[in-house]
Amino acid sequence: MNNIVYGSPVITEDVRRIIANELPWEEFRGSTVLVTGASGMIPSYIVYTLLGLNDEKDLGIHVLALVRNGEKAKRILGSVMGRADLELLVQDVCEPVRTDRPVDYIFHGGSSARPSEHKKAPTLTIRANLEGTFSLLDLAVEKKAKGFVLMSSSEVYGDVGSDVDIIGEDDYGKIDILNPRSCYSEGKRAAETICACYEAQYGIRCRMPRFAHIYGPGLGLDDGRVQADFASHVFRGQDIVMNSDGSSRRAYTYVADAVAGVFFVLLKGGEMAYNVADSRNIISIRQLAEYFIAARPDKGLKLTFNIPKQDSGMYNPAKFIGLDGSRLEALGWRPEISAAEGCGRMLSHYEYTE
Repeated sequence: MNNIVYGSPVITEDVRRIIANELPWEEFRGSTVLVTGASGMIPSYIVYTLLGLNDEKDLGIHVLALVRNGEKAKRILGSVMGRADLELLVQDVCEPVRTDRPVDYIFHGGSSARPSEHKKAPTLTIRANLEGTFSLLDLAVEKKAKGFVLMSSSEVYGDVGSDVDIIGEDDYGKIDILNPRSCYSEGKRAAETICACYEAQYGIRCRMPRFAHIYGPGLGLDDGRVQADFASHVFRGQDIVMNSDGSSRRAYTYVADAVAGVFFVLLKGGEMAYNVADSRNIISIRQLAEYFIAARPDKGLKLTFNIPKQDSGMYNPAKFIGLDGSRLEALGWRPEISAAEGCGRMLSHYEYTE
């Protein structure tokens, strides 16, 4: 791996850190692994990690990277395109996947997480989570897959109430099912139930890592979530203008730590659902903005506020989303990158690639 670059030097270092975890990587030897949404932040890191395992440990993994937009995928995954161990599949995740190869593991990340997409095209968001999950689990049954990973979300918990300080895997609150913005949270909830049904009926081993707020290389600067907006402003040398008071607190987890968590869940987890959240980095949105500004002090940027009178409806209204990561930590997972360091690493990636 010494002379190989996965996306950028930052991602390459992250991949090495993920592979350094003491996990039973040999379970992937000679396997074919399907990754959907492969041009997205978390799925692309999974693709890089699987290819890194080939380079580092010669595991002979064949990666099927399923994407909806082939040109975007070639742009994002350009550093690894053309490898014999990587095959690009361009199609809608809701359509049946046709391949003559065996499929031993499936990582399903083919669903938009952008708030702007939830507002603009809620039917597409919920369809990818329902129809896509059904289609891929049918493939898992057909191919007798060894494992299925649904990349889920903290949004399955809904509004657990202000009396809950931190959310465990069994804490579920209310969701307004008639609000189109619920297309994502309800879609993820239903997808998890679909997984549970397939495990019960067909014996497919399903695991659902539930992510809180993930940030880092691979998150589009035009994504629309605050971590992308903040990175975009600092990268372009612009002051950060916040549309809220910034008091909402979230569990921010650096993408490499989150992806390491995914592999812990699949390779060591005995439960179906695991929170993937860095409990050290439950911070306010304002603090996150300040970390991004502090990462590039030479730019002399500042934080300002422009709070609208009316809510746009794009964002999750919960004031606090703190996930209890102790179930995952019991497997041996430990996040390594602080929020302050992670913001700097994210900026370094875009300074290299843009």
